[in-house]
Amino acid sequence: MKIYTKTGDSGTTSLLGGARVSKAHLRIEAYGTVDELNSFLGVLRDQPVNEKRLDLLKEIQDRLFTLGAELATEPGKDKVVKPDLLPSDIELLENEMDEMEKHLEPLKNFILPGGHPSVSFAHVARCVCRRAERICIALNDESPVDGLVIQYLNRLSDFFFMLGRKMAQELGIEEVKWEPRKIK
Repeated sequence: MKIYTKTGDSGTTSLLGGARVSKAHLRIEAYGTVDELNSFLGVLRDQPVNEKRLDLLKEIQDRLFTLGAELATEPGKDKVVKPDLLPSDIELLENEMDEMEKHLEPLKNFILPGGHPSVSFAHVARCVCRRAERICIALNDESPVDGLVIQYLNRLSDFFFMLGRKMAQELGIEEVKWEPRKIK
């Protein structure tokens, strides 16, 4: 099988279900941003500090592929075979965040990205996830998006924030607290 098909040379691509749309379509932007997030998650997963979280992070990557398939499906094509996103996928993220929070100092300041390259990757993933969420919300304004997709992305961005905090703790890195300039 060749990787190139030449069918997109005119600036269009196929959705699951067969419809062709512009590569600039908001639906393509949505699942393309989810794909970008999955790539950043791969970088995050490859950090030595996350060695004991490999299975969890791989599972999240799998869910992002599921989410991408949902977004790549032509609206109304309910017979397209694809895996489902489930409420239990969101519960997994919530449970993992609750467990991390048990071992972290209470949050008293805003946290700036940085302090260690691995922690910074978590913050980049958080920001890309928020962008994917915003694009899915915009897409939902013109064509229905499964509510679980938006909910999952919302919870996942929170997960990346908590993961960054937990990684900083495990690395022995002090979190970079935001200290606003004093108003004169």
